[in-house]
Amino acid sequence: MKSKAAIAFAANQPLEVLEIDVAGPGPTEALVEIMATGVCHTDSVMLDGQNSKARFPAVLGHEGAGIVRGIGAQVRDLEIGDHVIPLYGSECRTCHNCTSGKTNLCWAIRKTREKGLMPDGSTRFSLCGEAIHHFMGTSTFSNFTVVPEIALAKIRSDAPFDKICLLGCGVTTGIGAAINDGDIRPGDTVAVFGLGAVGLSAIQGARLAGATKIIGVDINSGKRASAIAMGATHFINPTEIAGKTVECILDMTSGGVDVALEATGDIDVMRQSLECCHVGWGTCVLMGVEGIDQLLSLPPVLVRYGRTLKGSYFGGVRGRSELPKYVDWYMEGKIVIDPLITHVMPVEEINTAFDLMQSGESVRSVITF
Repeated sequence: MKSKAAIAFAANQPLEVLEIDVAGPGPTEALVEIMATGVCHTDSVMLDGQNSKARFPAVLGHEGAGIVRGIGAQVRDLEIGDHVIPLYGSECRTCHNCTSGKTNLCWAIRKTREKGLMPDGSTRFSLCGEAIHHFMGTSTFSNFTVVPEIALAKIRSDAPFDKICLLGCGVTTGIGAAINDGDIRPGDTVAVFGLGAVGLSAIQGARLAGATKIIGVDINSGKRASAIAMGATHFINPTEIAGKTVECILDMTSGGVDVALEATGDIDVMRQSLECCHVGWGTCVLMGVEGIDQLLSLPPVLVRYGRTLKGSYFGGVRGRSELPKYVDWYMEGKIVIDPLITHVMPVEEINTAFDLMQSGESVRSVITF
């Protein structure tokens, strides 16, 4: 079948919106009509050539929501017409990682996914007979995409696609990192570095978990109002305090925060996030995606004195099992998504969405087909 898609032909080049061919789903796959998709910083990292596993040409996008339009013969838990959110992190429920109960990192289809291919080693996208790679196993910048059943979360049918699509990455990552990986407790002090969609969502998660002092940190003072609206009690712009962010936070918190959540992808900020954690028990959670070949260097004493440094993948959320709960939270008003959406535009204007993100003028742009 034919599908409108935004294609990345090479790094550092604008996406091209063209009509591609989409093959039908394999035995354990589903054909999904994407109704809306967010434009995320991770897409930008790929497009900027900062992803060492980049494959071109490719259909990017990993923050979408849509409707199942076709299923393979061996699909068991999905039906045509189901509303779904594609997952860049699968949940097969049978691999060692899934059955351990210790992680949401399912490795069942990781090897082929990182090569831009489906589990059988092929691709479902083509243009004039030439193969087009998938991206993160989702490729939501195509109106129609094919996704393995184990990488689709079935959700309620009354949730608006143009809002809950952000639960496919940014919102869930931030909220989940605060609640699951940060394990924030009532009364905790928290610092959140980087106030894009992920960071603002982390503030939401900290508020939900009962943190009493939440410090938002961003070099854009225009983020202050959004941070406060999401639940931050304080805001710091490092450029306004001569870069003395760590010293400022230590002074504000009697020696450091209980939990620091980093959402910038900047190596220096990652280290600052750890440094502002309280000795003895402070936890730093890294959510941001760093550029190619960047390494985090820090003195061991920062962790020897009892601080914990850990990472977060999709907020520790198991997509198929737990993401539907986050959709319920949105529909019940427990979490908010709407304020994070600063722009909505058709796929033909997708390059504008990237420009707005790079300039800091948007929090999240949502693309419709």
